[in-house]
Amino acid sequence: MTTEGEKTTPSAVPGGSTLRTAKRAMVGRLSWGLADQAASSVSNFAVGIYVARSLGVTAFGVFSLAWVTYGVVLNVSRGLATDPLVVRFSGVPDTSWRGAVGRSTGTALGVGAALGAVCLVAGLGLGGRVGPAFAALGIMLPGLLLQDAWRFSFFAAGAGRKAFVNDVVWGVALVPALVVAARVGSVAAFVLAWGASATVAAGYGYIQSGIRPRTTEARDWLREQRDLGYRYLVENVSLSGASQLRAYGLGAIVGVSAVGAVRGAELLLGPFLAVLMGLSLVTVPEAARVLRQAPHQLGRFCLLLGGGQAAGALLWGAALLLMPGRFGEAVLGDVWHSSSELIVQITFSVAGAGLGTGAAAGLRALGAARRSLRCQLFASACYIGGGLGGAAVAGTAGSAWGVAAATISGSAVWWLQLRSALNERHRAPIPEVRTS
Repeated sequence: MTTEGEKTTPSAVPGGSTLRTAKRAMVGRLSWGLADQAASSVSNFAVGIYVARSLGVTAFGVFSLAWVTYGVVLNVSRGLATDPLVVRFSGVPDTSWRGAVGRSTGTALGVGAALGAVCLVAGLGLGGRVGPAFAALGIMLPGLLLQDAWRFSFFAAGAGRKAFVNDVVWGVALVPALVVAARVGSVAAFVLAWGASATVAAGYGYIQSGIRPRTTEARDWLREQRDLGYRYLVENVSLSGASQLRAYGLGAIVGVSAVGAVRGAELLLGPFLAVLMGLSLVTVPEAARVLRQAPHQLGRFCLLLGGGQAAGALLWGAALLLMPGRFGEAVLGDVWHSSSELIVQITFSVAGAGLGTGAAAGLRALGAARRSLRCQLFASACYIGGGLGGAAVAGTAGSAWGVAAATISGSAVWWLQLRSALNERHRAPIPEVRTS
């Protein structure tokens, strides 16, 4: 939880009893983080499976295009609003946290309204099968982004239980919404159901926190956090933008059904992908606490985090390969036949990404925004090049192999940059923790 360029003196390393207490507290927070990610995974998995089984591979490809577009907008919001929050306001006094949360959530809501209007206009102009899905996404973006901002806010305060409850509320609201969407039978209806249930959870987040999002102070927040926020914006958008460009390019080169096949294979790795997508909810605040309380343990913490994610993804992928085909058909329906051929490639991609998230959490905790930006730009360029180059050479399978190679290469660069940042830190005073 530090920033580049501001100096202070090192903190004392806690004694044995204090350190044990801190470890127990960290385990508790991580447990709530895992529970929250499990709840989020169930919701995302349920939506994807329901759409795949209800609409078939081509319509599922249209839904996937809306999904990756949401991912870009979500990362804009996180870079500007909530990434600076978890770096600078994790474990700070309640008054500082509440003031920051009001400005941060207001910024997220403003981003949702502005980019939602763009999606709505674009959707109305596109027409066809894709247009209504994008128009529906535009309407739902403010609620979707606000719900995500509450989750970040609760984890910054160490209140993972509230984030978990909020995601459970989203999941419960999602059930009747999906039933209604299935009766309508269109991609737009499923997008509306998904976004409306998130909006219910966003409203509940206000009840949980008692904090009103202050959109009028969004400009102040952007100005205060500009040294981190704009770098994180570019970093995040390069990540999700690469995914979006790969999806659009794959659809253009191979066909929209190829996008659905890739998304179906990703759903099979859903538990790990959902954890990776929201990993900074837990790991960046925890890495910041490790840096504050036991800075010499940061590298080990990041290695355990990344190595555990990679090992888990490989084990899950191996289990999928041994799964009888009839089980896959029961889950994905007609999408299974094309998605099952991509399990090996997607598994290596997720394992590589999991390994890299450990180093990414360390760089975020150190406030090394320049280094993390360089890593992400390199990884995104490899992702686009591998995904589209592979598609041009060998279709859907080639694209998946290209992405797997790109992800593993990007992970290596993340770890090289973390090692350099840790070496620099050992030679320099510890940057100051900002709490206001």
